[in-house]
Amino acid sequence: MKLKTLLMGQVYQFNHLKEVFAKANEEKSGDRLAGLAAETVQERIAAKQVLGALLLSDIRDNPLLPAEEDEVSRIIEEQVNEPIYKKIQGWTVSELREYILDDRTTGEDLKRTSRGLTSEMIAAVTKLMSNLDLIHSANKIEVITKCNIPIGQKGVLASRLQPNHPTDNVDGMIASLKEGLSYGMGDAVIGINPVDDSVESVKRLLHATRDFMNTWEIPTQNCVLAHVITQMKAIEQGAPADMIFQSIAGTEAANRSFGISAALLDEADDMARTLGTGTGPEGLYFETGQGSELSAEAHYGIDQLTMESRNYGFARRYNPYILNTVVGFIGPEYLYDSKQVKRAGLEDHFMGKMHGISMGVDICYTNHIKADQNDIEDLGVLLTAAGVNFIIATPMGDDCMLNYQSMSYHDVATLRQTMSRRPSPLFEAWLEKMGIMENGKLSRRAGDPTIFTR
Repeated sequence: MKLKTLLMGQVYQFNHLKEVFAKANEEKSGDRLAGLAAETVQERIAAKQVLGALLLSDIRDNPLLPAEEDEVSRIIEEQVNEPIYKKIQGWTVSELREYILDDRTTGEDLKRTSRGLTSEMIAAVTKLMSNLDLIHSANKIEVITKCNIPIGQKGVLASRLQPNHPTDNVDGMIASLKEGLSYGMGDAVIGINPVDDSVESVKRLLHATRDFMNTWEIPTQNCVLAHVITQMKAIEQGAPADMIFQSIAGTEAANRSFGISAALLDEADDMARTLGTGTGPEGLYFETGQGSELSAEAHYGIDQLTMESRNYGFARRYNPYILNTVVGFIGPEYLYDSKQVKRAGLEDHFMGKMHGISMGVDICYTNHIKADQNDIEDLGVLLTAAGVNFIIATPMGDDCMLNYQSMSYHDVATLRQTMSRRPSPLFEAWLEKMGIMENGKLSRRAGDPTIFTR
């Protein structure tokens, strides 16, 4: 491999592929704190130039984290479709970018080609793309999955209704749930982050959401986002869970810090199919976010964008119903300001779609980051244009349990109306039956939680 280039009269020599990958990345505070980032804009451009000239085979033949040392690397390597890879192994990363952006290349073409790509190849091409490139390319790719209902169709913007409560009080959770449903939220999932990660708490919340869904015949899915082992124990004790959730990471060591492994998720996937209450075929829900491997000190000198792409390679093994990146939640240690948050959100969405994942985004920020509500509304518009499968919605955009700012029920409804998006068809039919929507728009009854009283 040639890891040297001449730029504006200066020679830039990179020592190894990890360094090229890291320094070609757009500015991220996490990479800088880890000592991986380019020192200057010129060095970043030089790294992009070197990266763009590399062959796809160079990336595969020189793994950043060898398969014999890491479970996630092995899983990514084992998934490569060899006949497809052999047709494209001689492409440069720049040629892959041109292919992705070519008007003659369809979403189906991209899904087929991606089966011959490793996660590191997808990360590499992402580093060469502008924000508009990421939006345009991701919008080509339609990924439809089904648990109880399908989402991901072109023109559909689904939502996760997140009725968290600071004490897991069922009545408080149901009050928030009613409000969210009255604004048309919840077709991707009714997903609750519990304060109490205990089997009894998870069972109580799952039964409460299932009972409410049954009473009002709501076509959606429920999930309580406790640790996977806790959920599995609750399901074994009869709790009605349509999906099983778990946060994942891009290395075996980082996954160990979450208390998980591929073998455990294999078991969870089997349980979702055999004991879960969803109709399937998909029954898993994953969550990711740039920076988690750095937090766990398990990144092996690899930049956070590439690590995030490896998350999706790991997730692809399980064909989850949904996956969302939580962009902006960790804080300025990894994404310093709104510019970095917006870039990361577009990167994550594109990379997930290129892996064939049904991608959603928790568009959010913490109060110690340089961002505000206008910034995440901007990202909401950009991701809707990019064809994001779902967005997380919280009451008034303020999660009272996790203490961060997100998109509100009103925000997601406004994105749908402004950008001509609809809920999932089966969910929209239910909203019409309830009088919450009329002719594709919220009705005058929308926003009134007393709809759900008898």
